[in-house]
Amino acid sequence: MGVKGFVEGGIASIIAGCTTHPLDLLKVRMQLQGETQAPKPKPSPNPAVQTLRPALAFQTTSLSAPGSIHVPLQQPQAARAGLIAVGVRLVQQEGVAALFSGVSATVLRQTLYSTTRMGLYDILKKKWTDPNSGSLPLASKIAAGLVAGAVGAAVGNPADVAMVRMQADGRLPPAQRRNYKSVVDAISRMARQEGIPSLWRGSSLTINRAMLVTASQLASYDQIKEMILEKGVMRDGLGTHVTASFAAGFVAAVASNPVDVIKTRVMNMKVEPGAEPPYTGALDCALKTVRAEGPLALYKGFVPTISRQGPFTVVLFVTLEQVRKLLKDF
Repeated sequence: MGVKGFVEGGIASIIAGCTTHPLDLLKVRMQLQGETQAPKPKPSPNPAVQTLRPALAFQTTSLSAPGSIHVPLQQPQAARAGLIAVGVRLVQQEGVAALFSGVSATVLRQTLYSTTRMGLYDILKKKWTDPNSGSLPLASKIAAGLVAGAVGAAVGNPADVAMVRMQADGRLPPAQRRNYKSVVDAISRMARQEGIPSLWRGSSLTINRAMLVTASQLASYDQIKEMILEKGVMRDGLGTHVTASFAAGFVAAVASNPVDVIKTRVMNMKVEPGAEPPYTGALDCALKTVRAEGPLALYKGFVPTISRQGPFTVVLFVTLEQVRKLLKDF
């Protein structure tokens, strides 16, 4: 298929990405709930009070009597807002236009990342398909998705970092906001202020997530679509495409959400000059997140993730099927 597969996949991905961008933004905001990037406090002069981790703050109460015991009191965590509450608060505080913050980065990300993964997956799928039977085992589809996802993520990581930062900027106090004007401004400022390597911050997480998403999403879609057609449940049309794509979106959301949460936090962390970064890496971020917020924190934002993955995957594959029909004779 060559270049044609990249073009088809790119067009479908850009349309799907822009359509579901507000849901992706809400997912990022929810994944960052409960996170704090405050610098580590200085050691307390009182040995009875120990600093456990930056995510927790303690107060002490003292008695006037000599030899009194200082008791650390943990401040209660703020209640976590749901999808609708986050969306309403976003619109009230930042305006309706804020729902499309970072959409330019989404377009660039889909152009680089999704175009690459969709085109490469199609090439590998055709290359590995048995010429006699015309079939491809599920394991081979998954392998093609893993390879395509890894390559696509490596290419699109700078746009991914920029997108996360632009989407999360509004939750910061005005004095701490980066206020990127566009994805080009975001990438150029990151390269100038933090160095070229910052554009690939969290790339290992991006690649792992992309491998999971591409393998589960594309392989699931093809497999479910083939099963529907083979069993004669539906004809090859819109109903089949919607059913197979929504199921594929659910599988992809379940598989990728934990990695997505860690990726979002690592990419969004703000490193002050001379200060220790909030996280030293993906594993450190995962451990601190679980310790401070519990294991279920890795599934923060799952509702908007599935709410976004479902429509995104449906729009992606339905659009892809239509684009393929239009470009069939080219």
